[in-house]
Amino acid sequence: MNSSAFKRLFGMLLSSTFFVFAVMPSLAADVPKRGGTLVVAINADVRSLEPGINRDSNSDTVVHHIFEGLVGYRSDLSVGPALARSWSMSSDGRSYTFKLREGVTFHNGERLTAETVKWSWDRKMGQSGWLCARFFNGQAGLKVDAVEAPDPSTVVFRLASPSGLFLTQLANVQCGVLVAHPASVGTDGNWTPIGTGPFKLGTWKRGEALTLNRYEGYVASKEPASGYAGARLAHVDAVRFQVIPDADAAVAALKTGAIDIIPELDSIKMEELKAAVGVRVLSAPGLTWSTLLIQTEDPLLKNPDLRKAIAHGIDMEQLAAVRTNGLAKPNPSGVADSMRAFSPEFLMWPAYDPKLSAAAMKKAGYKGEPIKLQTNRRVIGMYDNAVMIQAMLSAVGLNVQLEVLDWSAQLDNYLNGRFQLSSFAFSPRFDPSLMYAAFVADKATAKWAQWGSPEARKMLEESSAAVDPAERATLFHRMHTLMREEVPIIGLYYSPTVEAVGRAVRGYQPWASGRPIAWGAWKE
Repeated sequence: MNSSAFKRLFGMLLSSTFFVFAVMPSLAADVPKRGGTLVVAINADVRSLEPGINRDSNSDTVVHHIFEGLVGYRSDLSVGPALARSWSMSSDGRSYTFKLREGVTFHNGERLTAETVKWSWDRKMGQSGWLCARFFNGQAGLKVDAVEAPDPSTVVFRLASPSGLFLTQLANVQCGVLVAHPASVGTDGNWTPIGTGPFKLGTWKRGEALTLNRYEGYVASKEPASGYAGARLAHVDAVRFQVIPDADAAVAALKTGAIDIIPELDSIKMEELKAAVGVRVLSAPGLTWSTLLIQTEDPLLKNPDLRKAIAHGIDMEQLAAVRTNGLAKPNPSGVADSMRAFSPEFLMWPAYDPKLSAAAMKKAGYKGEPIKLQTNRRVIGMYDNAVMIQAMLSAVGLNVQLEVLDWSAQLDNYLNGRFQLSSFAFSPRFDPSLMYAAFVADKATAKWAQWGSPEARKMLEESSAAVDPAERATLFHRMHTLMREEVPIIGLYYSPTVEAVGRAVRGYQPWASGRPIAWGAWKE
């Protein structure tokens, strides 16, 4: 399919005008104003308010306003202090000692202690529903042998061996290694979130809106706010996460002032909102990785030649340009352009070439069997990627058929490996090892895993243990080379963080995580 034909075919669906826009300047000169409610649009209700359990990106956003961890990611992707005011590593690299921030209380008024930190950790490690346990129990290299509370303000983590990823994993946004009060667990086992964050649970009308109220007893870190690290000073009285599944409805609500922030603005809406009076469109480098998942245990797709035929049949350059309005380039690897380990070699991939695709199909013995591509309409990017991929692959002779599901059904299928192809996106990970760990694992025991290669699993384990950046970069290059050969997944591009804020909002800035932060913002 040539470029002009492709654009004619999808002209009604997607904008083909590519542009680059400047981030609006910060309004730091304004004096923060206290009061009001900040309304943030989310495309679906949160799944759970227990950190790291039954989670998705909306759930992550809300729980990080209620809870804090010992450490958190700064906006520059480094790890900074949160509940810990400082920490030190032993000379052998096998223990980390954290000193807690002074004067911190939970939303029920109880003081933060090291014992509470230990309780939260022990509970998390004992929960079968916590998928991130594999990052700390030795499955992925890093193993925490013990967590100790020698005094009320000191927490010690003891590791089985040195790890270059320990602090990074503690800050892992998806894992939710956050500190909760034991009273969060009721006598009936139900969960009521009681954290130390700047906001506490207000009301939750399922399927409509979730409101958090400012916690007046919040004691801030002495470090300046940056991402999920430092002082989380709340200026607004409340933040309401308003469920608006339809993107057009969210845009209309922002224009009228009914909502204040659209945190995950699809790129095709940018031009419309840039023209709206009083609305600002902001951007930052993103870490959400759009991908095409491939079930390598499927009778058809277990053949690597057929997977290569799919890779050769996708024009990723065109797909990324259309989907991001030229803001992002293709990236097939688990190493994002903004990561320190990145180099141009990570962009190497089977080139778009219909002739090579046809040759690979012939080698695989493909005879036109149907291949289902799962997607959903809730996440516009996933759906539009699927439509374009289906058209591209059909053009080279692959019988790919769309299977449009509810997002919850597609997510459950992903977790259980029930698909042939799936248009998917991985939430932001701030380190290559974390991104690879999102899809590399033993498929016999982890149904969500996309790549079960023993060699890849071994390299991932080594990258998690290595401390030297050069050694880690070499391992990532080897992993990507192997991924090019086996094609267990097709990475498409890292979506830029694009957000829109209303005329009344001040002090708000997007960051690479793609998750909105209500503290630090205020309303006129």
